[in-house]
Amino acid sequence: MYTLKRFQKKVSVEEYIKGYVNVAEFLEYCRQCPNYDKVWSCPGHDFDPEEYWRAYSSLNLLGYKINFDGTETENRCMEIMAEVKRNLAEELFEMEKAYPGSVSLSAGSCSTCGKDGCTRPSGKPCRYPDKMRYSIEALGGNVGKTVHDLLGIELEWIEEGKAPSYFVLAGGLLEK
Repeated sequence: MYTLKRFQKKVSVEEYIKGYVNVAEFLEYCRQCPNYDKVWSCPGHDFDPEEYWRAYSSLNLLGYKINFDGTETENRCMEIMAEVKRNLAEELFEMEKAYPGSVSLSAGSCSTCGKDGCTRPSGKPCRYPDKMRYSIEALGGNVGKTVHDLLGIELEWIEEGKAPSYFVLAGGLLEK
């Protein structure tokens, strides 16, 4: 059985860019990922991520800490994280409706297409442009530092063959 704890913090986009965004650094990390240039929500982008951030005035961060009790298998942990990620996305979409002109930032890369896979490698447009959202890291944000400094959570990384005692998913809402 797992437990869930919700965290929230609102910061100005200017403050966030100064303390937590380094597009060049995180673009290099993204280049090492198999999703680079393969998923519409991931880099390479045809826009400047800093300009994307600057189109908004505040970032309302949301984080969920999933505490595992140690009985979950690695597969079960992944299933739980996928469920929490879906619920976080739904919560953020509801917040978008409440704040006109806002846009949510997903927790990690887009997985909306599921087993069908993203259309980007075939050069086709996104199947679900109304649901596709960029993540904080895809726009050059340092999620580890964000979660630590702004939500007060120390990240714990997954080790091969060993489920972590907790996992953190972080997304947000960019507001005009």
